Amino acid sequence: MKHHNLPRTFALTVITLLASGTAVGASETDERIESTFPRTYVYKTYLKDDSVTVRSKDGVVTLTGSVADAAHKSLAQETAASLPGVTRVDNQLLTKEQVASGSADAWIGRKVSLALLLHRNVSSGKTTVAVKDGVVTLTGEAASAGQRDLTSEYAKDIDGVKDVRNDMTVVAAADPAVRTTGEKIDDASISSQVRFALMTHRSTNALKVKVDVRNGEVGLTGIANNEAEKALVTKLVTDLQGVNSVNNQMTIGQVLTK
Repeated sequence: MKHHNLPRTFALTVITLLASGTAVGASETDERIESTFPRTYVYKTYLKDDSVTVRSKDGVVTLTGSVADAAHKSLAQETAASLPGVTRVDNQLLTKEQVASGSADAWIGRKVSLALLLHRNVSSGKTTVAVKDGVVTLTGEAASAGQRDLTSEYAKDIDGVKDVRNDMTVVAAADPAVRTTGEKIDDASISSQVRFALMTHRSTNALKVKVDVRNGEVGLTGIANNEAEKALVTKLVTDLQGVNSVNNQMTIGQVLTK
């Protein structure tokens, strides 16, 4: 009679081992997520001065700590969500300055500065951004009239900006700019930059765009209202740091907004 219990005992042993193996696998994934986040390009470039703690349990990431502003909070969330193995992000980060009427200009200024920093065909390091009552004033140096105009274009399209005054001077570079390989930007960082750029530009923030990045090659799917809107998405994404190519497969139709 005791032999009849062997199959049941064996089955329970197998189930226990499988459950244990799943737990170990989940634990390894969580550890990889937590260790990868601070090594991403976005963290080391934009979030290194913030205080962000990442905890992962079964693929659910919780972000705690403080960041400079709402833009950094969104960028941290998009970066975490883009990491392999992440199923959901619980963003509990707090901003050092809450968005209120008294600090709205400072918040807009930081969004404009960060947006310019993400794009490689403008000179964010030589551009000073000042905001008063929603009107952005740009000063500094541009390598060409085209670069100066592109800086205005990007700044004007940031949500919350009422107008842009561009007082930048054109100073031709002594030597032609040479693009070097520099630091390789990870796909998770590229993905978060794409999502953040589309979210902060008012011309694209209503679009539902699915982003897929593999070795710097960005694939886009979703719906655009027209060809001009689709072309704008391609233009914004192509100019982001780390993007090697863009394959925009968005279809033309009516974008439904709430």
